[in-house]
Amino acid sequence: MRTTLSVIKADIGSVGGHTLPSQRVLEVVRERVFAERGKLLVDAYVAHTGDDVCLILSHHHGVGHPDVHALAWEAFRAGAEVAKRQGLYGAGQDLLKDAFSGNVRGLGPAAAEMEFEERPNEAVVVFAADKTEPGAFNLPLYLAFADPMYSSGLLLSPDLHQGFRFRIMDVDYTEGDRTITLDAPERLYDIAALLRDTHRYVIESIWSRKYPQEQAAAVSTTRLRNIAGRYVGKDDPVAVVRVQKIFPATEEFGPPFAVVPFVAGDTRGSHNLPLMPVPINTPASTFFCVPMVSGLAFSVHEGKFTEPTDLFADPFWAHVRDRAAAKALEMRRQGFFGPAMLPMSELEYGGIVARLEALEKEFVVSREAEPAAAGQ
Repeated sequence: MRTTLSVIKADIGSVGGHTLPSQRVLEVVRERVFAERGKLLVDAYVAHTGDDVCLILSHHHGVGHPDVHALAWEAFRAGAEVAKRQGLYGAGQDLLKDAFSGNVRGLGPAAAEMEFEERPNEAVVVFAADKTEPGAFNLPLYLAFADPMYSSGLLLSPDLHQGFRFRIMDVDYTEGDRTITLDAPERLYDIAALLRDTHRYVIESIWSRKYPQEQAAAVSTTRLRNIAGRYVGKDDPVAVVRVQKIFPATEEFGPPFAVVPFVAGDTRGSHNLPLMPVPINTPASTFFCVPMVSGLAFSVHEGKFTEPTDLFADPFWAHVRDRAAAKALEMRRQGFFGPAMLPMSELEYGGIVARLEALEKEFVVSREAEPAAAGQ
């Protein structure tokens, strides 16, 4: 029997601003989800990254199953109602529609799902980010799956040596899922040309080339502003990644995330700061909402999870966080100037856009005087 992992995440309300969900909100969500273990679900795990509640669900119903998505939607709705009663900030923020339509895609929550035949020792990692954009995982996944400077398995393992297939989505296209499929290493430069634009092009999935039916990674690809037509929060992606044997090893994902690349997001969703790896259940940072990512690794057997190991909790990552903090401090010294703030096309708050439109009326065009006619 094939196993499906569904990772679904949403901001449904947080304490004192954009910090973390209340304990009661988490309790209500867990109650709804855990009631389905042994029924609709095989297993489940609920945690938070910053102010986003993340559901990690295993089942045998395949990707996009309406009952699984309905469970996630109703759990988030129940948590949002508690958030409203508690007066939490942004209660129900990522629940952008009033009615469930069979799938949470297009309704606000981020969702990454993968169906696979379990290996005897199935190891998976779930990455969850907060205060950032859908393309925040572009560079770490590119380095882990395509760059032997970071992923030595590409040189050392016959199973990895043939490379991986990247499916990349244009998340600005709103008429459907517009994707392109490119093979690494042959199309490496083309992959890089797309993934550098984290606002528009996002890794949707990665597949083994030696074993073409084996999916390596799935990433959420939702842009909230394309759903709501206005700013309602950053897109805060999630990813499911299979590791070991025919895929990169768990530890080969460490150096790519230790780069702490600058990504869009942060306060008011309108700036660039480094993506900081943090332990699970870390509140959002009060330093300008620096973007953060958490990582949990599980072993999965017949759909059941072991307890997770927290990838960014061991002592090494304190040094990486110090580097991320130093990069963040330097960027924030620039305030609104240059790359510290996003370009006008990506600014998420409408106030400055309206202000610029008003200023347009005050611009004047000066022309040089016409040269005097000959003989005058």
